[in-house]
Amino acid sequence: MSPRLLTHLRHVDLAVPDYDKQLDFYAGVWGLTKVAEDSGISFLAAEGSPEQYVVRLRRAEEKRLDLVSYGAASPADVDTLAERLLAGGVQLISRPGKVDTPGGGYGFRFFDVDGRTIEVSADVEVRQHRRIEEKEAIPVKLSHVVLNSPDLNRTREWYERHLGFALSDTLSSPHMGEVMHFMRISSQHHSMALAKGPHTALHHISFEMRGIDEYMRGSGRVIRAGFKKIWGPGRHMAGDNTFTYFLDPHGNTVEYTTELENLDEDTWHPHVYDFSQPEVTDQWGTANPMNELVAKESFNDPDRGVFVAPPV
Repeated sequence: MSPRLLTHLRHVDLAVPDYDKQLDFYAGVWGLTKVAEDSGISFLAAEGSPEQYVVRLRRAEEKRLDLVSYGAASPADVDTLAERLLAGGVQLISRPGKVDTPGGGYGFRFFDVDGRTIEVSADVEVRQHRRIEEKEAIPVKLSHVVLNSPDLNRTREWYERHLGFALSDTLSSPHMGEVMHFMRISSQHHSMALAKGPHTALHHISFEMRGIDEYMRGSGRVIRAGFKKIWGPGRHMAGDNTFTYFLDPHGNTVEYTTELENLDEDTWHPHVYDFSQPEVTDQWGTANPMNELVAKESFNDPDRGVFVAPPV
């Protein structure tokens, strides 16, 4: 495993054909704030987060995941990571330099082993943010992103080797084998998870709420607005976090969550949880049962925008 240079998840960028409908959803019922817009690109912030934005939307002919962005502590760490990736045979999209998005900064982009675009940046200007108040049911911050991979362990090993991610826990079953790896870059149980899927795609994006009451109020607002609820409300065992999953207007899965576990990295040992046991997927027993139809909702459409990367 490479020494860890990433600090946190910054934002997830989506391209969609029906841009106006997608923007109305995220800046309306989902509770994000549009902070900038220019020529079919909008930047949406979470009111409780110091990040300039947590979701970027782009008008495009085809739906796709544009990129996933992570933070680094300093420009020197950005340079170190870029050199490390080059030495490891990873294809860079750009060399480290000025980032031309809200908040600026210094960063670069590259392809992961599944062909996704990943960005790492430092020195991004901190956005003026605020404390989310009691009963204010809007996202505090971006919690984590989950990615579908047709070769689960190859993708896990790539992120460990090149980006310093560590395995927190795994979901498995006697019939399907390993189906999800929860990966961390800090004491937060996971900033990213990898899901076994039939194709490369976005599995879901998760947003942290202030607390249980705000999480439930937000979930109720989205339900009342008529958007499809896939699964929840409930509480997972891996990560010990609450969950309710919905589909956005383009069929991407989005989650409200809260209370994601912070672990002691010095003493933590990964678990392998049998997700065929009901209490593993939902400790509370309040969510609709996890079944094949629920799982398929988050397979998403094949991401046709990915670069077909050579084996690394």
